[in-house]
Amino acid sequence: MSSTRVIVVANEKGGSGKSTVAMHIAIALIKSGQRVATIDLDARQKSFTHFIENRRAWAKQAARELEIPDHFCFGKVQYPTAEDEAVGCKALTDTVDTLARTYGVIVIDTPGHDSYLMRLAHSLADTLITPLNDSFVDLDVLGTVDPKTFEMTGTSHYSQMVQVARRQRQLDKLSIDWIVLRNRLSTISSRNKRLVGGGLQELSRWLDFRCVEGLAERVIFRELYPRGLTAVDDIDDITLGTRPTMSHVTARLEMQNLLGTILLGEPRSSLVTTDHHRAIG
Repeated sequence: MSSTRVIVVANEKGGSGKSTVAMHIAIALIKSGQRVATIDLDARQKSFTHFIENRRAWAKQAARELEIPDHFCFGKVQYPTAEDEAVGCKALTDTVDTLARTYGVIVIDTPGHDSYLMRLAHSLADTLITPLNDSFVDLDVLGTVDPKTFEMTGTSHYSQMVQVARRQRQLDKLSIDWIVLRNRLSTISSRNKRLVGGGLQELSRWLDFRCVEGLAERVIFRELYPRGLTAVDDIDDITLGTRPTMSHVTARLEMQNLLGTILLGEPRSSLVTTDHHRAIG
């Protein structure tokens, strides 16, 4: 059995920050000494692919050496037949199997909608990370809410899909470590924030996932994207193109804490070296 870990970043709803999370994980792991390959299954938006292309172009323009993963983007069949789906699933499985011979970690970014490749990616995941904006609109992806009491009343189609993927993994005596990442958190305490948090804690017991408080809503993450930079990069005025601000420093610390919680909390401690914090610090 391969020791390669497959990390899938997925959510059936778009705009949750999947590509940003996937990119930061990939770069942090490379900095920690891991050999990392990345796969973009969102052949329409290609946000993850563009992020990496931006990084490669900016590294050349700024004459800086930046860590860049070996990247693969899957094509899209607009109206797939059963045969197309079978061919696509085999291509993804073969790609992951081939990459597992060379790379220690494979990070897969998925589209914000259901598809046959997205479902297959879930069944290949050792670690599943689901970024979720801090709102009831996004919470609906995981479960249904009583409008009067705000208590959780059931699970959603996406949650059920994850459970199907888990059962498929169990047939091979494997498991999925599911992490739900609260993203774009408000820095101000509010009733909505508390209610969403309470709902997630209740769902975490039903669905067996780890709920992790993620990133605050910060403009800096959007500003880094055109240059393909991340908050874990050693940012100076040359790399960034301008002087770093306190927002850069805060985002960096926030991302370091988040990655430590996600990656160092893995069941297999071999995922990240003990020098992880020094490597991304």
